[in-house]
Amino acid sequence: MNNSALEAAIAPLAAAHPGLSGIHPLPDGLDAFAVRAWLASVAGRTLDVQYYIWDDDKTGTLLFNALRAAADRGVRVRLLLDDHNTAGLDETLAQLDTHPNLEVRLFNPLRIRRPRWINYLFDFARVNRRMHNKSITADAVATIVGGRNISDKYFDATDEIVFADLDVLAVGPVARDVAADFESYWNSVSACPARRLLPRPAAPHSARVAGQAAQLERSPEAAAYVRAVHELACGRQLLRGQLALEWAPVRLLSDAPAKARGRAGRRQQMSFRLDAIVGDSVSSFDLVSAYFVPTARGVAALAQLARRGVAIRILTNSLAATDVAAVHAGYARRRKPLLRAGIGLFEWRLAPHAAPRHKRVGLGSGSGRSAGKSSAASLHAKTFSVDGRGVFIGSFNFDPRSARLNTELGVIIDSPALAGRIEAGISERMAQAAWKVSLSPAGELRWSGERDRRPEQLDVEPQTRLYQRLGVWLLSLLPIEWLL
Repeated sequence: MNNSALEAAIAPLAAAHPGLSGIHPLPDGLDAFAVRAWLASVAGRTLDVQYYIWDDDKTGTLLFNALRAAADRGVRVRLLLDDHNTAGLDETLAQLDTHPNLEVRLFNPLRIRRPRWINYLFDFARVNRRMHNKSITADAVATIVGGRNISDKYFDATDEIVFADLDVLAVGPVARDVAADFESYWNSVSACPARRLLPRPAAPHSARVAGQAAQLERSPEAAAYVRAVHELACGRQLLRGQLALEWAPVRLLSDAPAKARGRAGRRQQMSFRLDAIVGDSVSSFDLVSAYFVPTARGVAALAQLARRGVAIRILTNSLAATDVAAVHAGYARRRKPLLRAGIGLFEWRLAPHAAPRHKRVGLGSGSGRSAGKSSAASLHAKTFSVDGRGVFIGSFNFDPRSARLNTELGVIIDSPALAGRIEAGISERMAQAAWKVSLSPAGELRWSGERDRRPEQLDVEPQTRLYQRLGVWLLSLLPIEWLL
C-alpha cells in the first residue's frame, strides 16, 4: 500500500533525525486551529481524535465537517469525546457515527441523557472522573497535543473572552506513541460506542454537518476567520519539508485509562512521572498552570525545592481572569505560604486583547495572528520548564483533579532551544500580562504591575469587586479541595 502524502513528507525528515521527534510550537490560536484542520485534510489512512470539550460553535462545526470530509475520502476516523461536555451534540454525533468510515465513542458516558445532572446525583463517584486528554493524530506520523479543547475561545475565533494556551505539532516517534495511547483509550471499558447511547438520527450522516459548515462558511461573521485559516502556510510548509521543526528526544506522559475507574496504580499515573522529573536535581522551575491548587502537600514540596536553592516561578490566573472561582479559592489560601517560602507568584491579568493579525495570545514565540475583533484573554496553558533544558506541554493542571481524578496527556521535550523559547515567553507574559504577588512588611498580600506603562500597586485582588472576593473567601472554607 502506498504511503499517504503526509507519511511521504515526514519519512525523510524522521530518517534524517533517528530516534528524535520534530516539534513545532503552536502558541497562536488561529495557527492551532488551522493545523488541526490541515491534519484532517491530509490524513490518508487514519485520523484519531480525542478531546475533553467540543463546542457546537464555528470551530467545532468546521472541524466536525473536516472529520466528515476525511471519512468521505476513505480515511478511518475515530472520535473519542469525554461525555461530560457533549450536551446538545447528541444528534450531530449520532449522524457522524452513521458514516461507514467514522466511529464515535463517548468516554465515561452519562447513561441518562436528559436531564444530565441526574447522573451526578446517583452516580457521582464514577461520573466525577473525566477524560481531560486532548490530541489529534493523522496516519500515526503527526499529532497535536497540548491544552486546547475544541471551541472558539481556544482558537481566537470569538469577541468574548479567549484562552491563552499552548499546543505543539509533533512528528516522528512521539506521534506513534500518541496513536498507541489513543488505541488504549479507544479499546478501554470506559469508551462506549455512541450507537449504544444515542438515538438513531433522523437525517443521513452528511446532511446536517455538511449543511451547517457550508452555511457557516458563507456567513459574514465567519468569513474572515475561514479566509485567514486558508491563508496559513504551516501545513504546506511541512509537506514541502520547509517547516521549522525542533528535533529532540520527546517522551509521552499519559495516565492509564483505568484511572477513570479509580483502578490505576501509582506508577500508571502521570503525576508519578511528573514528580520524578521535577524532583530531580534542578536549579530552576517555571510553571504555568491555569488552574493551580497546590494543596498543603504541594506547598511543602515546592518549599523544600526552594530551600535547596531552586528558583521557582509560577504563573496562574488572577481572580479576575479565572473562569472557575472555586479553583481560585483553592489556590488563594496557599499564596502566603508559597511567598514565605521564596516562590515567585504571578497572576494573569484580565486585560483587553486587541486582535489585529500581528498580535498573539498564546505563550511562547510565534508569529501570532488573530482574526477576531476585540476580547479579553484568560490563561489556559499547562506547561513547565526545568533548568532551561526540558519543557512539558499538555493537559495536566497542577491541582488535585488532574493528579487524582481526571486522565491527562502531555509530552516532555528535552530541548534547551525550545525550553529557552518557552521560558522567554513565560518571562514576557509575567512582565507584560501578569500581576506580581508579594507580601508587604506587615505580611499582607500585595499586587504590583503596570497600567499605561506606569507602576501600579494594589492591596486587594486586582480588577475585582467585593462580592467576588467575599465569594472566594466563602468557597475557601468548604472542604472541596479534593474536587478542584
